[in-house]
Amino acid sequence: MTQTADRAQSPPRIQTRRLGAFTLHALESGTQRLDGGAMFGVVPKPLWEKRIPADERNRIPLALRCLLVETPGELVLIETGLGNKENEKFRDIYGVDNASADPAHPDRLQQLIADAGFRPADVGVVVDTHLHFDHAGGNTFRDADGQVRVSFPNARYFVQRGEWEWAHRINERTSASYLPHNYEPVMQAGQLELIDGDVEIVPGVSVMRTPGHCPHHQSVLVRSGDETACFLADVIPTFAHLPLPWIMGYDVEPLVTLESKRTLLARAVDERWLLVSTHDPFTAWGYAVAEGKGVRLEEGRSA
Repeated sequence: MTQTADRAQSPPRIQTRRLGAFTLHALESGTQRLDGGAMFGVVPKPLWEKRIPADERNRIPLALRCLLVETPGELVLIETGLGNKENEKFRDIYGVDNASADPAHPDRLQQLIADAGFRPADVGVVVDTHLHFDHAGGNTFRDADGQVRVSFPNARYFVQRGEWEWAHRINERTSASYLPHNYEPVMQAGQLELIDGDVEIVPGVSVMRTPGHCPHHQSVLVRSGDETACFLADVIPTFAHLPLPWIMGYDVEPLVTLESKRTLLARAVDERWLLVSTHDPFTAWGYAVAEGKGVRLEEGRSA
């Protein structure tokens, strides 16, 4: 697939819908490209390439999607994308495209927050599902003087305590995913709060542990009225990964991922959750509907 074709099929950079009394903004903060074989693990290429075709370097396009949630009492940002701190070699290897069209903003996420009518200072809560560079890279930014600064100066950032500890026990298998300049400055600023287990962050926004990709990975539940949305993060990175055995080669505990997916999808079908995808390059959100022994996606339209 060419990059021109990728852009033609990409969703709008901001999609907005209501969820009860809340407003959800899916922010397409950029794209990256990762090896398709790594993204689909043991699934053969002739199967996965029908879902997301690869480029000449065997990389597939992936969104860097974040979710901005307007609640009656708080503006909540779920994930922060990749940020602006990495060098050109890094950006080429991972096929990163997340630059802002406006030099007043350090990256596209900050630009989209402004386009949605907000300032970084308006964000009161940031939830990191985990601390990998493509999910927490926008926690901080590099300013015009080359200094790394916290992106959301008035926000409380939340991550699992176990994930924070895991990020500080990196080894040859995990070190490429954890870049300290994405999270250490937040802790040094006194803005990072470590949580344990499934907890409510603010009314209507809670986290549920979905381990496997990393041992303390969490997804985020947003509830208002009788409606629930679930920001999946990397337990189900794209909607092509809905089949239970379609699990990334990047996952450090794939059999744990399998059980996390099984539990999450059963609840999503039974309780009709709106599923929000971090990385799906074509579709921001939809509903899992039972079909045969598995599930299919019913797209959830913006409103």
